Amino acid sequence: MIAEELINHMIPPLKPSDDGHKAIVWMDEFRCNHLPVVAERELLGFISEEIILESNDIEKSVVEFDLVGKHATVELNSHFYDILRVAGENKLEIVAAIDADGNYVGVITVQEIMTSFAQTASVQMPGSILVLSVDLIDYSLAEIARFVEENNAKIISSTIVEDTLDAGKIKVTIKINQLEISRIVATLERFGYTVIGRYQDQQPEDAGKERIDMLMRYLNI
Repeated sequence: MIAEELINHMIPPLKPSDDGHKAIVWMDEFRCNHLPVVAERELLGFISEEIILESNDIEKSVVEFDLVGKHATVELNSHFYDILRVAGENKLEIVAAIDADGNYVGVITVQEIMTSFAQTASVQMPGSILVLSVDLIDYSLAEIARFVEENNAKIISSTIVEDTLDAGKIKVTIKINQLEISRIVATLERFGYTVIGRYQDQQPEDAGKERIDMLMRYLNI
């Protein structure tokens, strides 16, 4: 998935001359925490209800407020991982998509990304999730995959994040296409891997909620 495919065309930009009251009404109507402020296809930044209420003057134009996220932008061909990175760096749940000339095209919400990602095969396919603690210097996805495949299973997705509590270590999260993973865990532990989390699909009644919970754990959110 790339940015161009994830643009939410239902969320409109505000003009610099629009006032804070209009911004609050639109945020409520479109169920979003921020709205972009755009002048002649240039993103000036984002405004939120909190920013407006803190100023104690909802009648002034949005361009007069302290806008945030002026650089919270991604190009149309950006991968959704890059979109999440930009959103995280700017502490926003929304980013702007721009074309090759830097012109504003639309917005992408983190919620849209989560919804789209939840429909991918790596999430929808039944299986289990393992979280491993690994020394960064020793990390080898090929080796982990070999141990998994020796137990007649496949890794269908993976991600890594830095371990903020242990310098030099990373958390490796893998989705495996099997529900029963005891033998895989035993194999990994036998070869020195530390398993710090394991999550298995539950069917059927809580499947929807469980998939979202697993997704959030998978992304370490």
